[in-house]
Order: sequence, then structure tokens, then C-alpha cells
Amino acid sequence: MVSEVGELIERVCAERELPCESTGDSSWVVTLPGTHKLKTACNLIVGEHALRVEAFVMRHPDEKHEELWAWLLRRNARMYGVSFSIDASGDIYLTGRVTLKGLDEDELDRLFGAVLTYADESFDSMLEIGFGSSIRREWEWRVKRGESLANLQAFAHLADPKAE
Repeated sequence: MVSEVGELIERVCAERELPCESTGDSSWVVTLPGTHKLKTACNLIVGEHALRVEAFVMRHPDEKHEELWAWLLRRNARMYGVSFSIDASGDIYLTGRVTLKGLDEDELDRLFGAVLTYADESFDSMLEIGFGSSIRREWEWRVKRGESLANLQAFAHLADPKAE
């Protein structure tokens, strides 16, 4: 069964031009390209009865932990196939498990889409909640030095203290 699922993973990735690499006898890492989170490494681990999905989203937040955890839990209620979780260090992942019996090209494509959508669409909000103070300091530092603000434009509203 592992070889059949592996062939499915590799075929779907090749058809969608997604970088895919075997990382063991029953595991693969697929790189999903994003807009806000530029890439998400999605680990796929084939078990006896299920495919486990794990994707790192963001390191543990510097601030507002409880606010971020509450935001993630509310978001989980509307998600398909995967949900946000944290590890012992507080790093944030998308994790899920699907049965191998129903796994086909369409379902694998839905899982990739879910991981990409949830990681990418949530990323700026998660950064703002968990790293807002750092983002403000970085903005101020760049303005003072005349540095580019291009990759901070999603957080321009944080530069205006009246915006909060």
C-alpha cells in the first residue's frame, strides 16, 4: 500500500509541478508555493491505515500567545483535512490524518490546497498577533535608515499608532 500511495503522491506532484522529495521509505516532503508565506513544506507520512500531514507554519510567537491560540482554535472550526496545532516549543503547524482508503488524486489535491490556503491566508494575521511589536520596531528602524519597506507592506497599518 505504501508504494501505491507513494506513486500517487509523486504523480500528483509532477502533474501540478510541485517539488516533491522522498524523505524515507514511507514519507515525502512537498513544497507548496504561497503569496504571503512564500513556501510551505508539507510532510506526508504514510502509515498502515492513514496518511499523516504535517506542515510547519510559524515559530512560537513572541507575544499575545493566548490571543493567537484562540484565533487558531476559532479558525480550526472552519477547516478541512488539517487543523492548526502547536508542538512542545509552541511552534505552529498544520496537521491532519486521512484514511488511505479514500485517498485519490482529487483528495490529495484538496489536502494540498487546504494546507496552502490555511498557511498562506493566515500567515500575515498570525504574524501580526504574535510578532506585532517586532514588526513595528522593524518598520521604524527601516524608515529611520531609509531601507526598503517592500516586504512589510502587509503591516503598514501597524506603523500608524492611531490604527489600533
